[in-house]
Amino acid sequence: MTEMPTGHGPQSTDLATVTYVHGAGPATDTSPAGAAPALGGKTDTTDRAAVVESARRVLEGTVTPAPAVVEKPDVDLDAFDDRPLIPAWAKTAEGWAMYSGVVYRSRLRAYRRWVRRQRTDRGHLAQFKRGTRRVQDWVTGFEGIQTQALAHQAYVAAKEARGAARAARYTPALLKNKKQTAVMEADRTQTVAMQAVAAHKKAKHYRRKLRALRAGAAYGPPLAAITGGYMEAGAFGASAGLLATFSGGAFAGRHVVTEETDWSADWRSLGDGDPMSAPMLDEVFRHAKVIGSDESLHMVQMPMLDARGAWSAVIDLPPGIPAKKAMRAISEIASALGVDDAQVNMVKTKGKGARSGRLEIFVAKELPFTEKPEPGPLLALEAAANFWGRIAIGPDVRGLPISISVVERSGLVGGEPGAGKSASGNVILLAAALDPRVILWLADGKAGGDLEPYRELCEYFEGDADPEAFYEMLKAAVADMRARYALLKKLGKRKVTEELANKYPLLRQKLLWVDELMFYTTDDDFGKKITKLLRNLVSRGRAAGIVTFCATQKPGADVVDTSLRDLLSIRWALRCTTPEASDTILGKGAAGAGYSAKTIEPEMRGAGLLWAEGANPVLTRADYYSDEEVELLCKRAYALREEAGTLPDGPRTLADQLRDKGEADADVLAVLVDVFNAYDQDAKQDDANGEVDWLPGSVLVDALKAAGLEVTPEKLGRLVVREADEKKKRAWQDSTSALNGFPLAAVLRAVQSKYGLTA
Repeated sequence: MTEMPTGHGPQSTDLATVTYVHGAGPATDTSPAGAAPALGGKTDTTDRAAVVESARRVLEGTVTPAPAVVEKPDVDLDAFDDRPLIPAWAKTAEGWAMYSGVVYRSRLRAYRRWVRRQRTDRGHLAQFKRGTRRVQDWVTGFEGIQTQALAHQAYVAAKEARGAARAARYTPALLKNKKQTAVMEADRTQTVAMQAVAAHKKAKHYRRKLRALRAGAAYGPPLAAITGGYMEAGAFGASAGLLATFSGGAFAGRHVVTEETDWSADWRSLGDGDPMSAPMLDEVFRHAKVIGSDESLHMVQMPMLDARGAWSAVIDLPPGIPAKKAMRAISEIASALGVDDAQVNMVKTKGKGARSGRLEIFVAKELPFTEKPEPGPLLALEAAANFWGRIAIGPDVRGLPISISVVERSGLVGGEPGAGKSASGNVILLAAALDPRVILWLADGKAGGDLEPYRELCEYFEGDADPEAFYEMLKAAVADMRARYALLKKLGKRKVTEELANKYPLLRQKLLWVDELMFYTTDDDFGKKITKLLRNLVSRGRAAGIVTFCATQKPGADVVDTSLRDLLSIRWALRCTTPEASDTILGKGAAGAGYSAKTIEPEMRGAGLLWAEGANPVLTRADYYSDEEVELLCKRAYALREEAGTLPDGPRTLADQLRDKGEADADVLAVLVDVFNAYDQDAKQDDANGEVDWLPGSVLVDALKAAGLEVTPEKLGRLVVREADEKKKRAWQDSTSALNGFPLAAVLRAVQSKYGLTA
C-alpha cells in the first residue's frame, strides 16, 4: 500500500516511507526473481515501480507467508540447582512488602491463638502448675505410706508392751506360774516394740534420704540456674533462670492427665471422666446386682457419644432377666456409674426388634434440663395452630422433640409447688389459643394471674377461685355436652371430627382447663358435686369434642376421687417429694418400675415424666414461654380469632340465655328479669345502695303487654309460684293502697327450677 503524494502538483514525486506486507515487497538485486523481501523490508520513497509491484501482488493474492523464525535462548539448564525459581517481582520492594505482610498476619494469628490458649488447661501457666505438682509428687514418693504403716505398728507394739509390763508388775508373786508367764510376755512384747520402733526410725531415715536426693535432682538445677544467672548477669540473668525454670515446669505438665492422682483404676467410672465401654457396663450392672458375677451384657449397639455430650448404648440383659429389674435399680446403676440419678435414663426399646430384656441406656455427662431452654416453637408460628393435630410439648432427655395428640383425651398435670405446672401448662393452653376454632373454658383455683392473659379469649372464665361459680360452670359444660350429643344423634354420627367441627359451630373443639383442682374438690359444700360433674364430663365429653385438663399439686384420693383420676388418660408428673406422690399421678407401681418423679432435681424446672403415648413415661421438659412471650402470643391469638370471627361475645345475661331457649315461658321470664333490672338500675341512680326486689303484678303485666306478650295475672301466678309469705301485699310508690306483686326471688326460683339457669 502507498500513501498519497505530499506535493501540490503533478510534477511532485515525493512519497512517504512504505512498509510492505510480508511477501509483497519489491524485488532486489540480492533476491531471486519474483521473491519477496523479508517482513519489515523498506524501499526508497522514489521507487514508484516497486510500490506498484507490491500493490499488485497484494491484490492478486500471491503473497506467501515467510517461515517463522524462532530464536532459541542461549540458556544452560544445568546451571540451576534444586531450589524453585523466585519471580523477579518478589525481589522488588512491593514483593518484599507483600511477603512481609503475609508473615506478619500469620504471626499475628498465631499470637492470638496463643492468647486464647492461655485461658484453658492447655495454657502455659496451667502446664507449669501441673508440672510443679507432678514434680512435688515425685519428690514425695511412696515411702511415706510404708513409714506410716511402720509407725502404726510401733504404736500398737508399744501399747501392747506397756500393757504386758503393767500386767507383769501387778501379778501377785504368790502366783508363780502366772507371774512367770506375765514376765516372759512383757519381755517378748518389749523386744517386739523395740524392733518396731527401730524399723520405724530406719524407714523415716530412708524416706528423708530419698526425698533429699529427689529434691536435689528436681530443685537443684532451677536454683543453680537462677543463682548462676544472677551472679553472672544480675537481674537479667536471674530472669533468664526463672524463664528456664518456668519452661521446664511447663514441659513437665504439658499433658493433661486427669487420673494422675487416682491409683484405684478398678473403681474408676463414667463420673471420673472415663469413656463408657462394654466392660464398664458389665461391672456397673454387676455392682448394681442386676446380673450375676459370672454374667455379662450383650451389646446390641456399642456405647457412643452424641453431639450433646451424652453416652448411649442398647443392651440385652442375660436370658431370664427382665428390663424392669434394671429399671428398678436405676439408683444403684447411677451410683456405679458415678453420676446422679437424674443423669441416667433407661427405657425399653420400641418398634421392630423390641424385646423384654432389651434396654436403651442414656447417661448425660451433666445434669439434664439445667441449661437455658430454647425458644418455644409457637413463637415462630406464622399461621394459626391446629389443635386437632399434634401438640409440641418439648424435648426429651436426648434432645428429641416430643409431641402428643389430645383428641378424645383428657389429662392430669401434677407436682409439688414450684415444679413448673403453670409454665408447663402454657404449651397446651397456647396451642389451643392459637387455634381460633377452639373454645376456651378456664378455671383458676389459685385466683392468681397465671391464666389472666387468656381471659379475653375465653368464652367462660372463672378466676376468683369460687367453688360455687365453678360448679355452675361445670353445669353449663354438661348442658353443652348434651346439646352436642343431640346434634350428633340428629346427624347420625358417633363422635365429633375435625370436619364436623368446621361445619357446625356447636361442635367446635372445647378445652376445659382447671388449675389447682384441689381447691374445688375439697370444698365442703360443692366438692362432691364438682367431682360428680367432672367425672361425667371427662367420661362422656371426649367424643363430644370436649378436652379436659386438670392441674393440682398432689392428686391423691382425698383431692381427686380415683374414679375421676383413672379416667384422665394423659399423665404428666413434674417434680415430687416422694415416690408415693409420683405414683398418685402416674399410677400405682410406676415408681417401683423405675419411673419416679422424685428423681427429678429442683434445678430441672419444668421437667417431668410424661405418660401420653406408648407403654412407658418419657422424661420431658416443657417448652418455656416467658410472661412477655405469653402475652405476645395471646395478642396474636386474639387477632386470629378476630379475623376468623370466633371471639367470645362476653358474658351473656340471664335474659339472653332465656330467650335462647325459644319457648313462650322462657320469653315471659326473660321480660320479667329485664323489668327487674331496669327498676333496679333506676333505684341505684337515686341511691347507690338502693335495689328493687319486689314489683307489683300490674307493672309486670303491663311490661309483658308492651313486649307483645298477652299474659294474664292468673297465668303469671301459675308460672311464677310464690310462697305464702311472698303473697303479702305491699305499698308501691304513690299508690294509696297495698298491691299484689311478685318478688325477684320467686322469679329467679322459677327460672332455675324450669331451665336450670341462675343469675
